[in-house]
Parts: sequence; C-alpha cells; structure tokens
Amino acid sequence: IPGPAPGRSTTIQIPKFSGRIYFSYGRKMEFRLTTGGLVQPAVQNPTDPNRDILFNWSEYTLNDSGLWINSTQVDMFSAPYTVGVRRGDGGTLSAGKLKPGGYKGVFNALRAQSGGWANLIQTRSDGTVLRALSPLYGVETGALPASVMDDYVNRVWAKYTGTDLTVTPFTDRPDVRYTGRVSGGVLRFRDGAGNEVTAFQKPDASSVFGCHRLLDAPNDQVRGPISRTLCAGFNRTTLLANPNQPDRSAAGFYQEPVTNHYARTVHAHMADGKAYAFAFDDVGAHESLVHDGDPRGRHPPDGPSVLARCAPRSPRAPRAP
Repeated sequence: IPGPAPGRSTTIQIPKFSGRIYFSYGRKMEFRLTTGGLVQPAVQNPTDPNRDILFNWSEYTLNDSGLWINSTQVDMFSAPYTVGVRRGDGGTLSAGKLKPGGYKGVFNALRAQSGGWANLIQTRSDGTVLRALSPLYGVETGALPASVMDDYVNRVWAKYTGTDLTVTPFTDRPDVRYTGRVSGGVLRFRDGAGNEVTAFQKPDASSVFGCHRLLDAPNDQVRGPISRTLCAGFNRTTLLANPNQPDRSAAGFYQEPVTNHYARTVHAHMADGKAYAFAFDDVGAHESLVHDGDPRGRHPPDGPSVLARCAPRSPRAPRAP
C-alpha cells in the first residue's frame, strides 16, 4: 500500500484481526512464505533482505470487544511513530510520541553509554542510521557481552538467599501472593499454604532481556505471572531495592549502573515516559498502548503515525501481541 507524501495522510481499513502493520521508507519490504508460514524481517541477521531498509511496525488487536493498538520497541527502536484512536464519545487517545529531539536523543544516549550499548545501532553503508537493536538481539549477535547483566543477577541471587522476595502479580487480586527464596542456587516460590509452586534457575542476560528461556512465562495463572514480574524487576533493576514486586513506581526504575540501558533510554525520551521496550513492559502499565471498546476512527496525528480506522461500533480483544 503506497504511503502518503509528506504532510499528507493515507487511510486504510484494517480487519478484525490480531497482527502487525509494517511500514517502510524508500523501499518496499520483502516478505516470504515457507511451508511453516510467513517469514517476517529479522534484521539482527545481516543477510536479511530488509536489513538496509528503514522500517518499523505497530501491533494491534481488533475484535468485537474493541481495539488495542501499540507502538513497540521490543525488537528494535527505529522510525518513530505514534498510535491513536478516536473513541465513540469523540475523545482521542494516543501513545508512542517522542519528546522533541527524542529520536536522535535515543541514539546519542546509546552511543554515550559504555559497555557495548553503542553496538546496538545499525547503519546503512551510506551512513544512514536505521535502528537500534534490542539488547536481546545484541546479546545473540555478540554486539553486547553475554555477561552484561551478571553482576546485577548475582547480587539479586545473593540477597534472596537470606531474604524473602514477595510477588503479588495481580492488581485485582492482592490476596494472591507468592514468597520466593534462593535455596540450592534455585529461586523457589511458595504459596500462602507453604507449597512450592514454581522455581527458577539463575537467569542469564538473554533470559532477562527476552523474558524467555530461564524466565519463561507460560500462559497460566502461577508461573507465568510470577515470571512476568521477575522479568520486569530484572530489566528495570528494582529487585535489590524493593523485595515487594512488582515495583509500580517508575521513579525507581533503571537506577542501577548495571541495567537495561536500552529500555531506560527509550522510556526517557518518550513524551509520556511509556514504551514497550521489553516483552513485559506492561507490568505496572508502563507500556505505550491505547485501547477503546467502541473505536470510531483514526486519531488526527501531528507527526508520523500508524492509525486505526474502524467501522462504527466495531470490535474488543486481548491486548496486542
């Protein structure tokens, strides 16, 4: 779908669906099919055909319960955009807007951060800055050292060898809480009756940044919610300062010298401080997401935007993937 000229807009209809809307500048992106399905861009791979294209995407879910649409930096930070929706009552909601100078500010901050964080930035042969990879891909490609989070993780493990870590994962169920303690090198959680419900091996940087592997979060009611909370605590480095998780106050996030500096930098340059800088950045509602149960149309932008235009009395669904 051809995009608009500068200063103009293009309206497209989006189906009731849950997926991504990709957009690129200068060149059309390449998508391929295999017997396993759609092959989406993976620019951490230097041979990916989209590696030298400036592009980004938004994620949305649209169904009979409404619209969820978000901007995301989980995989990379690239061409900036906002997301928005016009509600049934005529009001508007938007998210993902950067502060003035924020786009260059993110890259400049990563360049100034010691420890390999500048290596996340990818440029084209003509010098055009294309994106900053997420730290997960930085670790996987060797741009960041695999030991980048070791100091913090080791200190967390040492602290909770002799102290309880309390996780209360549901805001609407404050009576559901789990107590964790490191025993035999494993962080074991027990419920209120003293029964062990799940356990975690000491995570590495990939597990922390990707919220996977040793911090896997299945779609259940016990391990998944605990893991989501741990993942947020490790990325925001609040676990040493606060034994009661999740820590919902952004004032205490990213205060450790060893932290997710990518997430810290992205949040710091957002106009409202909200972003999807890692997979479970929605813990505590710090994500760049808009939702309405009765979306009527697009939210007029004042900059590059991915906008939802929906039929009257359209859809609601689970949050965007």
